[in-house]
Amino acid sequence: MTLADPYHWILDAARTTPDALCLEDDSGRRLSYGETHALVGRHAAALGALGVRVGDRVALQVEKSLDAVVVYLACLHSGAVILPLNTAYTTAELEYFLTDSQPTLLLCRPGSEGAALGAVHQAGDCRIETLGAEEDGTYLDVVAAQRVSPDPVSVTNTALAALLYTSGTTGRSKGAMITRGNLVSNAAALATTWHMSAQDRLVHVLPLFHVHGLFLSLNALFAVGASVRLHRRFDPSETLQSLATGSVFMGVPTHYTRLLASPVLNPDAVRGVRLFISGSAPLLAETHREFEARTGKAILERYGMTETLVNTSNPYDGVRKPGSVGLPLPGVEVRITDTNPATEGAEIGMIEIRGPNVCAGYWRSPEKTLADRTPDGFFRTGDLGHIDPDGYLHISGRAKDLIISGGYNVYPKEVELELDALPSVGESAVFGVPHPDFGEGVTAVVTLEPGMTFDESDAISTLKQTLASYKIPKRIFIVKELPRNTMGKVQKVSLKATYATIYGHR
Repeated sequence: MTLADPYHWILDAARTTPDALCLEDDSGRRLSYGETHALVGRHAAALGALGVRVGDRVALQVEKSLDAVVVYLACLHSGAVILPLNTAYTTAELEYFLTDSQPTLLLCRPGSEGAALGAVHQAGDCRIETLGAEEDGTYLDVVAAQRVSPDPVSVTNTALAALLYTSGTTGRSKGAMITRGNLVSNAAALATTWHMSAQDRLVHVLPLFHVHGLFLSLNALFAVGASVRLHRRFDPSETLQSLATGSVFMGVPTHYTRLLASPVLNPDAVRGVRLFISGSAPLLAETHREFEARTGKAILERYGMTETLVNTSNPYDGVRKPGSVGLPLPGVEVRITDTNPATEGAEIGMIEIRGPNVCAGYWRSPEKTLADRTPDGFFRTGDLGHIDPDGYLHISGRAKDLIISGGYNVYPKEVELELDALPSVGESAVFGVPHPDFGEGVTAVVTLEPGMTFDESDAISTLKQTLASYKIPKRIFIVKELPRNTMGKVQKVSLKATYATIYGHR
């Protein structure tokens, strides 16, 4: 595994094992490492023909496809900075990202050029080309016209590889500057921790506009010359068919609950899969236990974020603790600060991270970069948690989700665990909303298990047996499903807005 530069993964495999499978998709298209390198070179030439130079941003708002992955690799090849954007973004949102990042090129879906054109008018000299999921679009016409492929650029590991915008739940999104060194160090740590090898085959069902799908799930495989099978979207039946010949699966908790809903899921269906990994959102301990009971496979949960890639992971060999996100990766330091001595049980505090995986800062925002760094170089994650006696990290939630009710700190995760343990509850979300007496009232929403009923008074009585009175929800509402983003994270900002006036106070 070459650690010098991320594109060397592809280059080295193309030289040593050119016929080894690199990429395939659910349409039957397949590329060896030799073919991938050759195609990436043509894409790099196309980027150059479209005016993209080293350090320029290439915005990508397209459907998932093999060609989209090749564009990412072409950016690494040419020294450009990839800017992946959610296909669900509105024109107004797109305008903000483009105005802030000032890309040289925007690749969008065929048919969406009109909306894209409306978004780039303040984004400087940004060219628009289209790229479709069916090997179509004007951009591929430019690729087809290239005859000479340039050599991969030589840049330092401090050069930017990607600009990733945070979710922006507490204000305008910030562009996290991910360096080539960030990608290399994290891929090396993950490949080592997860025992990746050239014989692995990843079943890829994640979107490509997120750090999980674009970097974490691809780079660790490319770093060892393994293969990736791309599915355009997650479908439980198709995924299970693909898992029959796969060895690694990376998903979000929603993927696992939907696989569990399939009667086809059993030990034989996943016999060849050596590793199931979950991230991007908390995995319920119940889901962890049920999946192991159904398949004989223990899900490995890890912890990462946009600004740091992956920080911790449950061990490959050793105890994978349900409800924990594991131990720090090689080279990564994790500490808990600002702990609350009055907290019952484990001392919960702010999670801070230091290591080669931490981004270079926020795009054109030195004040935000400084605010999220400690004087000794740790990144303030904004997450709350504790480290148990075995060194495993446990996440309690986002600091912004902390509820202060009657002067007492309430950590939503603690209450959610008790709610999830109720026989009738499928999932829960706990949050605070304005309350005239307590400042914030602890409030919960729950989904129900199929065929079950729920009595709010009985549930509150049961919670009082295990939780202090100030932690008890004042109201518990039943919902059909929890509001989530595309990566499965519960959107508590939406819940807070929905229930903002239930206690007659704003």
